[in-house]
Amino acid sequence: MARIATAVLATLVFAAQAHAANPAPEIQRPVGKAQAAGSVHTLRTIPEACARLEGRFTGQAATPYALQPVRTSANCQPRAQLVDPAKARPSQATGWILNDVIRVPSAACSGQVAQVLVWRKPAAKATPPRLDAQGKSRVYLQDAKERARAGQLNAVPQFAAVLQVDGRC
Repeated sequence: MARIATAVLATLVFAAQAHAANPAPEIQRPVGKAQAAGSVHTLRTIPEACARLEGRFTGQAATPYALQPVRTSANCQPRAQLVDPAKARPSQATGWILNDVIRVPSAACSGQVAQVLVWRKPAAKATPPRLDAQGKSRVYLQDAKERARAGQLNAVPQFAAVLQVDGRC
């Protein structure tokens, strides 16, 4: 009886620490369907970045899960950027917001779960262009090119996908 109580207490402490480490995500979703090793599956589409996140269990102990961003269409014009999480180091302290947590269990190994944390960093507040003499908000190509050359473009929202694999086979 004491062992069961200790195990339950340890589980609750671990769950509380995991919950404290990451805030509640903006999007709540259940655990995904178990996936077989080698089966490529789409985890999430990020339309603003013209990308989707594809994953697959590799069956290898060193790298049990592979995550890859894939462009959705050659004609898509991104309004956000998908950045490398190793360089961006997303966290609440640096202005990132936990957008989504995607969990996918392995069909071959019941104790293994791939978890993808999708972080979002909103752009600075965008201001519309000034109104011209006719009361219209217009963007002129030459002015936009000059601002781009001067490095005065508005920031765009960013997304980062962090992969964690829990459990072993």
